[in-house]
Amino acid sequence: MPSEEVDRRLRPEPSDYGFDLDLATASVVGLQAQVPPDAFTAETLGVTRIGSGVLIRKDGLVLTVGYLVTEAESVTLTSVDGREVQGHPLGFDPVTGFGFVQALTELGQPVLPIGDSRRLKVGDRVVMAGPGGRRNAVAAELVAREAFAGYWEYLLDTALFTAPPHPFWSGAALIGERGDLVGLGSLQVQQSTKDGQIASFNLSVPSELLPDDLDAFIGSLRTRPARPWLGLFAQEADGAAAVMGVAPGGPAERAGLRAGDVIRAVSGAPVSGLADFYERLWALGEAGVEVPLGLEREGDAFNVSIRSGDRRRFLKGPRLN
Repeated sequence: MPSEEVDRRLRPEPSDYGFDLDLATASVVGLQAQVPPDAFTAETLGVTRIGSGVLIRKDGLVLTVGYLVTEAESVTLTSVDGREVQGHPLGFDPVTGFGFVQALTELGQPVLPIGDSRRLKVGDRVVMAGPGGRRNAVAAELVAREAFAGYWEYLLDTALFTAPPHPFWSGAALIGERGDLVGLGSLQVQQSTKDGQIASFNLSVPSELLPDDLDAFIGSLRTRPARPWLGLFAQEADGAAAVMGVAPGGPAERAGLRAGDVIRAVSGAPVSGLADFYERLWALGEAGVEVPLGLEREGDAFNVSIRSGDRRRFLKGPRLN
């Protein structure tokens, strides 16, 4: 759990909300995950990952952001009263970006009910809560709802953008005006304003992406059909998708793709941007499908076919004991 606290000027005041602010923010736990040094994601995400989680069920189920617990071999949760509790990583969902941890000892703190962000309007007040209660919460507002394409083959049809940003956003609870969970903190993003300044926002994953049957959903994380994965990192580039890098040993590297390549087409259909590239890729079928790409490299156009992979096969899974 972060030892620092949020600036007092950013903290929410209980009198400004129609719910018990202290009760809602007390549902957030600190989270530290330890990942083996030989894990596939160790180099990019680190072996020690620190963030937050939200207690969403009385039996100790904690919701967090997936990259914190990807390939984790151990998780330590810090309750709102400062106790350390061991947690068992249950896995993560690459489609939504959610991760799940089971607390192995009772946390002794309130459960935050799951809400629905679709009732929120731009300009509505929200609270972004990190671990440690109200002293680590930020009074914010929803500034945008729009699609987001991440460079790691990730796409949200609707992401929630809030400001001012929380300094400890990873896995933080986005709490709506009814005192329920409307989103989960995932990223901090920046954007240039009209006057040349840089504005920062938190990006949260909407809570309604959680299914009703969480047990079945978590149980299928490593067995249900997977999207085709290429193992590349890409960004938007003038109506196309530009490769920034490739995952070592992944399908894209094995096929010879490299940084600087521009993806112009998928299966003969022109690509109009990063989100369109992902949608066309995933529309081809399940992991293992051949992916015909039209590429441009240093002014030369050529085609290449890549046999896609299942991202999960490259990752260490949660231990069963």
